Amino acid sequence: MSESIDYLPGQVHYVSKTDETGLGAVDAVADDSAPSSMWGEAWKVLRKRPLFWIAAVIIFCAIVLAAVPSLFTSVDPKFCELSRSMELPSSNHPFGFDRQGCDIYARTIYGARASVAVGIFTTAAVVIIGGLFGALAGYFGGILDAFLSRITDIVFAIPFLLAAIVVMQLFREQRATWTVVLVLAIFGWPSIARITRGSVMSIKNEEFVAAAQALGESRWKILIRHILPNAAAPIIVYATVALGTFIVAEATLSFLGVGLPPDVVSWGGDINKAQVALRSQPSVLFYPAGALAITVLSFIMMGDAVRDALDPKSRER
Repeated sequence: MSESIDYLPGQVHYVSKTDETGLGAVDAVADDSAPSSMWGEAWKVLRKRPLFWIAAVIIFCAIVLAAVPSLFTSVDPKFCELSRSMELPSSNHPFGFDRQGCDIYARTIYGARASVAVGIFTTAAVVIIGGLFGALAGYFGGILDAFLSRITDIVFAIPFLLAAIVVMQLFREQRATWTVVLVLAIFGWPSIARITRGSVMSIKNEEFVAAAQALGESRWKILIRHILPNAAAPIIVYATVALGTFIVAEATLSFLGVGLPPDVVSWGGDINKAQVALRSQPSVLFYPAGALAITVLSFIMMGDAVRDALDPKSRER
């Protein structure tokens, strides 16, 4: 609204009324909402990604299969009848029987237990060992960094799978699930050590770390409370993908006959046994190999989804 003011005859000036709304009200910002953290922003991105939900459902099913396989079949996977060797699928045995007369469906279900367990425990061990080496080297630097980095380089230079095969051959008579986990963890930690070191080195120069130092907090407290939580994003992404890699490594060792013992039901062992019937009945190989491939693919898809969610540059704006 405006009003007219006459200054001289024939001249009319229009002056708008003063806006009674103050600058404080115009510039006010609602501050009643809680600040969003990095993980909160990542979750907002993840829950909108179909790839994340597909991978999460498959991983959940694989974990349930590994934890309680008896919910899905009542057949003993180790019970075999030679009279049913290579018998075709039926209503009670949907995948048929292998050359030894074992139920393929039951062995595929129970095979998830050993394979997923090896992947989970190996990944946990690798994160602990590699995370410790990388965090100490990246944060303290100096001589400690040089020493730990050289150890990491030496182990990293050893071919992972070849070294695992050689060591498992040495303990051929003592093979067990924990033996495979230990061997894979010994040679599998250098990659995550490098990732952790680089992430810690970039975080330790941030302003909030300098503020914590100014407040007199100890170096160990700063590392544990401030640096590691903020450096965890690339570690989690790598661990998710590595879990699938370690499942493949266990299957490879079992396929070669140096992994899990024959009395342990695993996908790799069943693939090894099925190769003799590959031409006559390829379905014997298809089911354990398919379960292995789908499980590993789900962890890779989960890692890709988490990486995109935690990387601000890849988020849609």
